[in-house]
Amino acid sequence: MKSCYFRFLGFMAAIVISACDLTAPMHSGDDSVVPSNLRRVSYSELPGWYDDDVRYALQAFRNTCKAKIQYVGRVVPDRELVAEKCKMLPSASADVATVRAWFESNFQPYRIYNDDGTKTGTYTGYYSPIIPACRTKTAECNEPLMGVPTDGRNYKGVDKKTIVNNKIGKVLYWANIVDVQNLQIQGSGNLRLEDGTDVKLNFAAVNDMPFKSIGEQLRNRGIRPDGGYSADAVWKYLKKNPSLAREVIYNNPRYVYFYESVPPDVIGKLGTPLSKIRSVAMDDDIYTLGMPVYISTNLSDGRAFRRLMVAQDTGSAIKGWIRADIFFGKGDEAYKYAHGQHAQGEMFILMPKEYSYVKPTR
Repeated sequence: MKSCYFRFLGFMAAIVISACDLTAPMHSGDDSVVPSNLRRVSYSELPGWYDDDVRYALQAFRNTCKAKIQYVGRVVPDRELVAEKCKMLPSASADVATVRAWFESNFQPYRIYNDDGTKTGTYTGYYSPIIPACRTKTAECNEPLMGVPTDGRNYKGVDKKTIVNNKIGKVLYWANIVDVQNLQIQGSGNLRLEDGTDVKLNFAAVNDMPFKSIGEQLRNRGIRPDGGYSADAVWKYLKKNPSLAREVIYNNPRYVYFYESVPPDVIGKLGTPLSKIRSVAMDDDIYTLGMPVYISTNLSDGRAFRRLMVAQDTGSAIKGWIRADIFFGKGDEAYKYAHGQHAQGEMFILMPKEYSYVKPTR
């Protein structure tokens, strides 16, 4: 919720920013060339920039500052510059005008272009489901959720069916096989156990096998669930047809391992808690995770979505210069937005104002 503040407070905050001389950095990047996919723009070119409550993005960026950032990819900031910005963060009680002024003083926006020169890409969504689960195997809880094996057994390149049948991993909990598949696709989720206890599972590792779409398998068999091939329709259909569910799910060889998170936060690839509709998954072969990005797209209901986000996660299907997955939170409400999210949009990345391209180390 946006809050109202006295103009005087905003004025005094601006004086404080000026006094700190945030535009006079101690460090600078090297003299390499900025990738041609990035073109410098002004903040006025970011659609809706002055309407966004960027305080929520600042809270997400605080998590970046607590992370062990891996400075790899094709767009890599100078680590000393990032560390410097993290030491200058406005207070958690700063108003929106102060926070916006801080970003504008410390970061330069760049419009992102695809390799073919186009400036739009695809935005999808993901969420953290809440599924019923059990501590032991039951008729309904018929599929294990496992952690990475601790006995030295190899799981890389081993298909899902072999992993499950041979219990190549430590069994954490049990759930319905359809819910387990959904959890593996989302990469994390909450379990609600029989006694009402909530448990958070986060992504731990993957077996490096290809993903085979469940919906596409049904389509190829001439099976069309009521409601079409949306995730919701597919999961409901498979729960009513358990034998078919096991067959098509095991035909998808990819397997995801989890670990139990305490406290129960949703953790992204950056290793920090994700922030609802402020965290975004991007291609970490291109971008160093942790940087602020401004996106302009539409939600599944057609509303404009123009917000400052932070790249804190990635995914096997998230590839390309303008390609991102918006994290919508957890539970049924988040699912309503995540499952239907598929829209085109623009993307801008905010790099430290003194940024020049740092060559990757790999």
